[in-house]
Amino acid sequence: MGIEMARIAFILLCHKDPKGVVAQARRLTASGDYVSIHFDGRANPGDFDLIREALADNPSVVFAQRRWKCGWGEWSLVGATLEAVRAAVAAFPQATHFYMLSGDCMPIKSAEHAHAFLEAEDCDYIESFDFFESDWIKTGFKEERLVYRHWFNERTQKWLFYTSYELQKRFGLERRVPADIQVMIGSQWWCLRRQTVEKVLDFCAARTDVMRFFSTTWIPDETFFQTVVPHVVPRKEIRSRTLTYLIFTDYGMPVTFHNDHYDLLMGQNYLFARKISPEAIRLRERLGALWAASGVHFPISNEAGGLFRFLTARGRIGRRFGQRFWEAEGSLGRDNTLLLVVSKKWHVAKRLTAAIRAQAAIPAVDFVFNELDAHLPDLGGVETTVEKRDRHRRALIRLLFQQFESHRLVLCLDPSALPLIQDLTSDKADTRLLLIDSRFDDDYLRGHIARVGLAGSETASEVIERLLPMVRADLEHEAERLRDLDFAALHSIAPWRSPEQNAAQLARFLDVPAETALALARTEYLFSD
Repeated sequence: MGIEMARIAFILLCHKDPKGVVAQARRLTASGDYVSIHFDGRANPGDFDLIREALADNPSVVFAQRRWKCGWGEWSLVGATLEAVRAAVAAFPQATHFYMLSGDCMPIKSAEHAHAFLEAEDCDYIESFDFFESDWIKTGFKEERLVYRHWFNERTQKWLFYTSYELQKRFGLERRVPADIQVMIGSQWWCLRRQTVEKVLDFCAARTDVMRFFSTTWIPDETFFQTVVPHVVPRKEIRSRTLTYLIFTDYGMPVTFHNDHYDLLMGQNYLFARKISPEAIRLRERLGALWAASGVHFPISNEAGGLFRFLTARGRIGRRFGQRFWEAEGSLGRDNTLLLVVSKKWHVAKRLTAAIRAQAAIPAVDFVFNELDAHLPDLGGVETTVEKRDRHRRALIRLLFQQFESHRLVLCLDPSALPLIQDLTSDKADTRLLLIDSRFDDDYLRGHIARVGLAGSETASEVIERLLPMVRADLEHEAERLRDLDFAALHSIAPWRSPEQNAAQLARFLDVPAETALALARTEYLFSD
């Protein structure tokens, strides 16, 4: 038995692209549906003000009362979702369904089709597989997600996260899952009926013990709703699937859809899809128009998953999908500009990238091929080891362009990495070099000798003194080898030049206004040791 007159309250979690959020909210509410927005508390306040102002006169839009500062793998994502759900339940009494969406999602069916689909069967759509028995988790932590307490963010507080885990493990501080709860796991993209959502909120209010338990589990957005819904709703009323279409590569990254995927997406038995490339303007326009269309017939083929596996497994090259992306020898993109900051003194380069992030609005990462903590965004596991990054260097850089949604990227390299520099400068992308010239005094050289293991704490001082001129000559030779490449787009800054001279080099290297370049050149203690 179905539901009469489905009306959807979309729970929209987002953290960027305010114009896209506004367009999405207007599109979804134009079909008679509702939108409840949670905009990340860490995001740009100006972006949030823009969204609120643009949607202020839309009675079908509501905002979460509390804005959580969200972090991947944290309870904050569940807290933000619950906040948006509570706002929607209170504001939209006529909503029959509550549908989780992100800013990267787009409809792949008409609203007319989506309403008819939800009206056809009285059920909830949420992936819900047994946490311990299923193979939903392929690698990494499994039981450890639950039996240990996780207070820290694995991405931004890696040392605290793993130290806390190791201490709990060493001292046997495991905990039990609440006795009457069967933990389930699945995709965070669900669509639930109103009565189910109300039961979930009642459960949250009544079972503070379960809330406490999940608040310190790891990646609870894959387990909380997936566990609670089967606890409050009969299993026969749950369809263990998502209505949002997404494909993962065998490297664990979600596939991004482009302009030539329109027909393929329409043929899938889903209502929405993620991720739609921000550059796929034509696809976004067509899908936006599709949501408002009426009388459209959708022949369901469901071939996308099989087609994707066929094309990637065979390593074929085509417009839809090319080789496995980490095997591709292709370009970083003719339209992209890769800005390489080359410096022996890493602390100087990192001061510059910090200033660029703050003042030039250009994405900038640090020594990604040398250090784990390099201001990388979450890339779904590609970034977890330095070795993996170097092995799949072009794939990593392409992902960074996509993740930052930018055609420009600053990246730091050590001048000793000459083969890597030559590899990147030979690409079809617009690649530029900025060499940070340095003087190497004796104190710096002694520290460098210790860091690279040329000498230890027991090494005689006279041995170190004999090493100093050799190491100095070696470091200076690295910079000379770089100059010998005679690379056309080589720029340089140095502590012995004036801020105005350095600013002229920075302006050309970054393509920024003279005043921005001068502000960067005048960064406090930029060249200090």
